[in-house]
Amino acid sequence: MERRDKYNYYLDIAQTVAERGTCLRRNYGAIIVKNDEIISTGYVGAPRGRKNCSDVGFCIRQKMGIPRGERYEMCRSVHAEANAIISASRNELIDSTLYLVGLEADGSGIVANSSCCSMCKRMVINAGIKQVVIRDTRDDFRIIDVQTWVCDDESLDGIMGY
Repeated sequence: MERRDKYNYYLDIAQTVAERGTCLRRNYGAIIVKNDEIISTGYVGAPRGRKNCSDVGFCIRQKMGIPRGERYEMCRSVHAEANAIISASRNELIDSTLYLVGLEADGSGIVANSSCCSMCKRMVINAGIKQVVIRDTRDDFRIIDVQTWVCDDESLDGIMGY
């Protein structure tokens, strides 16, 4: 039996976490790892006690035709990255790695060209996370040095979406 590389091992776990998501558009799963130990996990879902989009039967962003990466203040959900970050202490998060996988809610597969939204990028930066690994295909991924998000501040350029 061939052993899966460490990056894809953690991405496989994040993908399983994404399957718990309740979004009608896209479901993401995030896990945060430090020193080969999973610190926390998170998936897309409404705040505790509130109904999920899957419960109410519609996505307001989808209904309004809002493109991905824009107008997240309209979304009912807390993003996977945010849920993973708030489930850990900052001390645990410093110099950790966040693994992120997006799945299309219609079952068509992995979200192409995924990235953290601008709000989640700010949270990742402030949490002290060192790198983000994002799945592109079952075996392919990108490794992002979070410091590049500090230096290349898209909010100064007015760039929307991802």
